[in-house]
Amino acid sequence: MKLYYMAGACPLATHIVLEWVGQPYEAQAVSRDKLKEPEFLALNPVGSVPVLTDGDLVLTQSSAILEYVAEKYPEAGLMPQDIKGRADTRRWLAFVNADLHKSFSLVFGKAAYTSDAACQEQLVAGGKAQAMRLFGIVDKQLEGKEWVTGTRSIVDPYLYTVMRWALAVKMDLSGFSNLMAFFNRMNVDAGVQAAVAAEGLQ
Repeated sequence: MKLYYMAGACPLATHIVLEWVGQPYEAQAVSRDKLKEPEFLALNPVGSVPVLTDGDLVLTQSSAILEYVAEKYPEAGLMPQDIKGRADTRRWLAFVNADLHKSFSLVFGKAAYTSDAACQEQLVAGGKAQAMRLFGIVDKQLEGKEWVTGTRSIVDPYLYTVMRWALAVKMDLSGFSNLMAFFNRMNVDAGVQAAVAAEGLQ
């Protein structure tokens, strides 16, 4: 398997999962300007990461990639075996992917929506406010739990990745004690540390 990524972007979640499953893989950094070049567009016409290749399979979209890796290596225990457990994992994966991640598109991708500086400021403020509301929801979900669904899953690295973005833009998450305890646990995880180091992150 080979993962194409940009350092610190959402593929970090897959990078962590690949470390967790403990199977051989390659990771190749892709610069922003290379995303729109024909060679990369042949892999993903959208021109974004992550991309995972496995033999003749070319897979895009974080949620699909995370599920694929978890199902390919069930011994890692990152996707429950029972139908209700899988549904709950997919629910929280969708929450992070479709709701929480999306709010940061306004923070980091404001220029795609408008060139007006005042409007861009409003978009950033709105994105941060929405993210804070959603962080509050997952903070409650983490009450009494070490992991989002109760057991370690593909949801946890994705949440951790988005939390890194929030802290990078100086969002104050200190009021979410469960969330910050989760973040601190992830920070000392060997697989997380390996993926973070491989991407040259602090």
